[in-house]
Amino acid sequence: MVFYFKARPEAGDYTIFMGLDKYENEELIKYGFPEDIWFHVDKMSSAHVYLRLPKGQTIDDIPEGNKVNNVDVVYTPWQNLKKTASMDVGQVGFHSSKMVRTARVEKRINEILNRLNRTKVERTPDLKAEREAVNAVERAERKQQLREKKRREELERMEKERHAELRSYKNLMVAEKMTSNKDIAAKNKTLQELEEDFM
Repeated sequence: MVFYFKARPEAGDYTIFMGLDKYENEELIKYGFPEDIWFHVDKMSSAHVYLRLPKGQTIDDIPEGNKVNNVDVVYTPWQNLKKTASMDVGQVGFHSSKMVRTARVEKRINEILNRLNRTKVERTPDLKAEREAVNAVERAERKQQLREKKRREELERMEKERHAELRSYKNLMVAEKMTSNKDIAAKNKTLQELEEDFM
């Protein structure tokens, strides 16, 4: 079971979700998205909470809120979560401690918690299928971008060839119209007749 919340339902900006227990946390760790930010109360037993950011937003755009006073909340991008075989169920580490941030929350803000609880929805999602669907869409977008790039490169190549052919054709036309000094001398034309030929 996964609990879903909307941080700003009127704007539809942020989806917050958390597993019911440490076993669901394992699935959330395994099938997270690059836009997910992971949260946990530091040095306390608490839920793993995820915030899914809209594309284009960063960890710096995150709103704050908490249930308990005077706690440190650690958070980091999902890609920074590290899971090894020796870790207990629901336990995680970090690839880079430099990417982990801590926020000291002095006072609980009930208004935010009440607003979140009004948006609470329970679902049993297929996290693997969701992740695979997003991967398929991203692969299709990359393929489309690659096809468009190849098409642009082919059009540019064809345009260069066309320009080269035009230059070659113009050079050929000029060469056909050119008269050598020997030809001019052989025709015994006067200077005035030569000028008239070129006019």
